[in-house]
Amino acid sequence: MSDPALPALRLTADGDALAANWRWLRRQGGAAACGAAVKADGYGLGAREAVARLAREGCRDFFVSSWAEAVKLGRMPEGATLSVLHGVREADMAPARAGFARPVLNSPEQVARWKAAGGGPCDVMIDTGMNRLGLGPDQIGLLDGLAIETAMSHLACADEPGHPLNEAQRARFAEVATGVPARRLSLANSAGICMGPDYGFDLTRPGLALYGGVPRVEAEGHIRPVALVEAELIQLRTVPTGETVGYGATWTAPRDSRIAILNIGYADGYLRGFSNVGRVRAGDAWLPVVGRVSMDLLAVDATGHDVGEGDWLALDPDLPDAARRSGLSQYELLTGLGRRYQRRWT
Repeated sequence: MSDPALPALRLTADGDALAANWRWLRRQGGAAACGAAVKADGYGLGAREAVARLAREGCRDFFVSSWAEAVKLGRMPEGATLSVLHGVREADMAPARAGFARPVLNSPEQVARWKAAGGGPCDVMIDTGMNRLGLGPDQIGLLDGLAIETAMSHLACADEPGHPLNEAQRARFAEVATGVPARRLSLANSAGICMGPDYGFDLTRPGLALYGGVPRVEAEGHIRPVALVEAELIQLRTVPTGETVGYGATWTAPRDSRIAILNIGYADGYLRGFSNVGRVRAGDAWLPVVGRVSMDLLAVDATGHDVGEGDWLALDPDLPDAARRSGLSQYELLTGLGRRYQRRWT
């Protein structure tokens, strides 16, 4: 019998798969050390658990977006370091000066702010063509006097094979970085790692591929799914031929149909892009999503399948396939998972 105190949703994260993915990414980076992005609460799966598992594998460099994430994560395992990618605002100075993480300085204002506070170990972002965060090549002189651990940049089109900006950014970073007084250089994200050791420099920063995403064809067959989402079946109903299911009446039963209603919806990150195109697994069978995804409920066609109230059905764990079906990115599928799950790591 279900425990009413527990949600009718489960999210299981496979720690062994996470570790295996990191080991593959480390090998693909050649001589570069392999770090891990654990921002957005470990891409929705749990940052603290991801850090602990990866640290046991030998990962020593971790990255979050904000100081709020850094504070929530807390002290790192022995020998591991944490970098905050969005730099340091005036409001961030107290945790930044506490020394448990390094800011990644992104602008002349952040550089000046860090120097005025006495400096200290930091990282720096160099903009090589993404035009998002980072110092321009003409602003490198502002870094004189800083204790820079890692100079990094970020690839804009690494998941697009053959895009000319990839090589242009790699070459620009290699050139500009010669003027940066940093101990290490870092450019490649998950997709960048797949492009080979030339993009690895001294340190890689995978994110998506750690958690089961496949950023490029080179990773196919090597990256294992990490997240398994399961929802409880809360009602079975018969829908006669010609009747419709869900908001907008977008699905019409082609025959008398056995429809299973699951306790999951777009409030849980299973978004409306899956309406009439998603699928869930019952044993070895795939059941198609029918009708629009609701806020809290999902309908699937279970005609001819042995399922019943209280059964747990699994969402498609294949992130590339789910992305193709829904039109959402693999990043959105992971980071959009809501807070109503029973979360556990194995």
